[in-house]
Amino acid sequence: MMSFPDFFDQAPVIQLRDPLAELLGSATDGVMDYCYADVVRLAGHSCPTVAGAFLTTRAALQVLYAGEMPERGAIKVHMPEPESVGTTGVVAQVITLVTGAAAKGGFKGIGVRLTRRDLMSFAQAEMENDGLIRFERTDSGAAVLVKFDGHAVPADHSQKERMQAVMHHSETPEQQKEFAHLWQERVRKILIEHADDPALLTLVRLDSH
Repeated sequence: MMSFPDFFDQAPVIQLRDPLAELLGSATDGVMDYCYADVVRLAGHSCPTVAGAFLTTRAALQVLYAGEMPERGAIKVHMPEPESVGTTGVVAQVITLVTGAAAKGGFKGIGVRLTRRDLMSFAQAEMENDGLIRFERTDSGAAVLVKFDGHAVPADHSQKERMQAVMHHSETPEQQKEFAHLWQERVRKILIEHADDPALLTLVRLDSH
């Protein structure tokens, strides 16, 4: 049986309505909850980057929908760097899972509606918008730029030696156990104690057009 750290169940939950899910009877009224465990299953691991992508998406939806239930598949996302640079691809996958915004491999729609393809785009060369991710509603044009910075919740100072051992694949069982514990403790702090911390999340609201 799969067992996740207990704090996964305490993390924020993102609730959306997906018209495609409603149309096809996949979920009652198309309403679905996305939990942190869902993005961990997607990524295959839990880390500050994955947690940050989850919180980035949550923050963007809170701004764009302001009390309304967000609509999955009705959001365009532009990543500020090419997909292959750094963790851009991992972050984009998490955002796609939650928002439905997909690149060229996404669902092409039913007739002229419910298209998810080409709602996700990437910068072609250098970093754009100082690394801020752009989220835009397809119905109103309302948009927000969001950037996550996990440095405000630093790793435990004792992790440096363990990280070196992990990098060289020479960690002892005791080092691995403590490394994993402290790694997830940092993720816990990000998700539980700092989910709405402006020190971690920069938001820039843009006028609709």
